[in-house]
Amino acid sequence: MYISALFQNSACMVCIKPAGVNAQSIGMPERLEQQYGGAFFCVHRLDQAVGGVMVYARSREAAAMLSKQIAGQKLEKEYLAVVEGCPQERTGLLRDLLYHDAVRNKSYVVKRKRKGVREASLSYELLEATETEAGMLSLVRVCLHTGRSHQIRVQFASRGLPLVGDRRYGSRTDAAISLWSAALGFDEPESGRHMCLEAPPPEQWPWSCFSRLKEQGGMRI
Repeated sequence: MYISALFQNSACMVCIKPAGVNAQSIGMPERLEQQYGGAFFCVHRLDQAVGGVMVYARSREAAAMLSKQIAGQKLEKEYLAVVEGCPQERTGLLRDLLYHDAVRNKSYVVKRKRKGVREASLSYELLEATETEAGMLSLVRVCLHTGRSHQIRVQFASRGLPLVGDRRYGSRTDAAISLWSAALGFDEPESGRHMCLEAPPPEQWPWSCFSRLKEQGGMRI
């Protein structure tokens, strides 16, 4: 499986992680090392079932610099998702308390803080809604303010808007999870200049239902 690189230098590589490949351990780093040579260090997460843009450090020094940006919430992550149904508001801010059950690998929205519960926040914009044979589907752009396990998936599902194909969180549709890491912004460790790299989701259902993606290739411009 070929891994497409959007940018690379001696400090880092921005690439497109295929859905189904582990972002960490023997998944992406090992594949990148085999394909491009040298070392690759994972500095942020992306669910195995989800594909899209990721950045990998090429040295321990660069990994430390990128990790510092992540800790300071300076790494900008933007996602595209297709949800079942349609949000009531065109734009919104979702805030919840989330508990992640590591044994079941599933997150839950809870009402009060306790051990293991963390605050989660994201903002979204409804880009397009369309009626399909599978019912009403909506394309949303999501900006994460926190990076919790399964955050986008569980926050939308808890509002009756499960992601298409996400049967773990209530989807009725037999398809791949319709979540895509569409854009990543960060300060490149070698030069310090700010970069933002983007990639459109695959040209397959349900992404193919939306004229917005056909016209703009999934880009935000």
